[in-house]
Amino acid sequence: MALKHTLFALAAITMGASAHAQLGAAVTADLGTTGAGLHLVVPMERNLNGRFGANYLKHDFDKRSGLVDYKFDGKLATFDVLFDWYLISQSSFRLTGGLVYNGTRFKAVGVPSASGSFSFNGNTYSTSDIGRLEGDVSFRRAAPYIGIGWGNALTPNKRWNFATDIGAIYQGKAQVNLIPRGCTTSNAVCGKLASDVAVEELRLSEEAADYKVYPVLRASITYNF
Repeated sequence: MALKHTLFALAAITMGASAHAQLGAAVTADLGTTGAGLHLVVPMERNLNGRFGANYLKHDFDKRSGLVDYKFDGKLATFDVLFDWYLISQSSFRLTGGLVYNGTRFKAVGVPSASGSFSFNGNTYSTSDIGRLEGDVSFRRAAPYIGIGWGNALTPNKRWNFATDIGAIYQGKAQVNLIPRGCTTSNAVCGKLASDVAVEELRLSEEAADYKVYPVLRASITYNF
């Protein structure tokens, strides 16, 4: 939460500073790989705009990993502090950089096989013995963003505009936590189960490494007021 507060404080400071650049502001309604979003756009300098907002996407899916099926219940929640630099005055092309508070998180539940069992690290366990398999996947909270885009929400004498973003959020290595809840058999078996689940957790982490960089494709409708 401290990082989120820092981002909002940075946004407030830069928005206040923009008053020295020129008057005017705009709002955007966005849709893309970061979900649905809203942003406030304010002028910073002649060719520089600040963009501050939030995005949200609910994303549930099923995935098979190794010999285990999982149901993932996820949310992609991000808060942006972005800066759009227009290399040429009156041009719609821009470079964008900034920082994202990344609240993306996935809850996972293991689905037993038709025979009512799980197989980890070459060993098979009955659900009546190990109970429920649960886990979660999260990423680094402070994630840098870099990209390009077209469109300027603060185009003079034009209320409505259209804009696009192409970029990437570097969210780093995923943090995976996998836990069997309710082992009711012997201590020896429960200990072995914990060891085998740790191996499964490591393998899931290696698979999640493919998502260190999250692609951003976003279209926006902007209103200049």
